[in-house]
Amino acid sequence: MIQIGNFFFKYRNLLFILLYGLLFLPSPELFTENIFHEEYKTWPLVIGLFVTVLGQAIRGATIGLAYIVRGGKDKKVYAEHLVSTGIFSHCRNPLYVGNILMLLGVGILANSLIYVAIIMPLFLFIYQAIVLAEENFLRGKFGADFDVYCAKVNRWVPSLKGLGATFSSMEFNWKRWVLKEYTTQFIWLAGIVLLIIRLYQIEDILKNSIYAVLVLGLFYLYVRYLKKSGKMTE
Repeated sequence: MIQIGNFFFKYRNLLFILLYGLLFLPSPELFTENIFHEEYKTWPLVIGLFVTVLGQAIRGATIGLAYIVRGGKDKKVYAEHLVSTGIFSHCRNPLYVGNILMLLGVGILANSLIYVAIIMPLFLFIYQAIVLAEENFLRGKFGADFDVYCAKVNRWVPSLKGLGATFSSMEFNWKRWVLKEYTTQFIWLAGIVLLIIRLYQIEDILKNSIYAVLVLGLFYLYVRYLKKSGKMTE
């Protein structure tokens, strides 16, 4: 599993985009008219948006409070420090948990049985392998400190105990959140808009969705300009 994790670690960002693209594969419906009657399209919209927004909220809170520099080095697992503050004091892999919820949510939003039943379990397997590879590196580098951290904090299921104290004791860095997340936000929100266009082919929604994509594109280009020009820093 560690070798598998090291392999997929190299391509984890591309993997996220690829899995996002698979949302548009033809698939049997997760929520069908026969079972849910005339409201069968409302359920994926409501549940899907709730789950995917929750995932993005977890990512946002994690990055804004205590960002972890674990982006890899030479396409290999790497970490400068053992970060155990912020959301990392409640879950060892909150960014990955956020990604999982984001993809699960848009899978539900797409009303795709194949995505939820086949693609998501595959994604979970890959993420488990990546996490095991990361933990192998962290244990080798930080030794007993990492073992103590693992004993206190869950790998996947976030603990809500003391969450209020975590937020009140730390300052949310919104600039860091914007600069680190603007690409992810653009891909995520654009995907949601396209899925809604696909599911709800209503003229007013189509028109507003097109405007939304244009606004998102302009926002993306503006933030990218601020970042590249150095006019916005963390």
